[in-house]
Amino acid sequence: MTENPNPTRVVADADVLAADLLVGGEARDALDHVRRHSWVELLASDELLDETERLVASLTDADLAGDHRARLEAERVRVEQPAEDHPALASAYQGDAAHLLSYDERLGSAKAGLTLQPRVSLSIRPPDAFATLFDPASLYKTVDEHSGEYPGPDRDPRDGKSP
Repeated sequence: MTENPNPTRVVADADVLAADLLVGGEARDALDHVRRHSWVELLASDELLDETERLVASLTDADLAGDHRARLEAERVRVEQPAEDHPALASAYQGDAAHLLSYDERLGSAKAGLTLQPRVSLSIRPPDAFATLFDPASLYKTVDEHSGEYPGPDRDPRDGKSP
């Protein structure tokens, strides 16, 4: 991961990906910000999708978990991760992401921040904080290939197609 990660790259931990499917609410609000913009990318390693599929299957059934994984595989940017690394953290640093969404309080703790800060530049927040702070208009101006005013969302978050 570089000192200046890509602010248009986001990773959601397995708990957030499962909550998006099963609960909605703040997890869905946060991930809808990503899905609404073709120039914002959701990154995930295969291991992160494995973890998400296991979590969803443990709470529901294998069919729903498999369908959810297939949807995530279609919309994510795949990143490799070293074996034994934390799947969400590895997805973030391997994919040069600036944002990691997680409900895991250990990842968002001051202790974790002090441990990670010398190694990676990464904002770790719960989904509600990301959804509140996400400013697509400001972010749009930082993307090299974009010029002019922010045109608004360019995809439907439910199906990924242009509105």
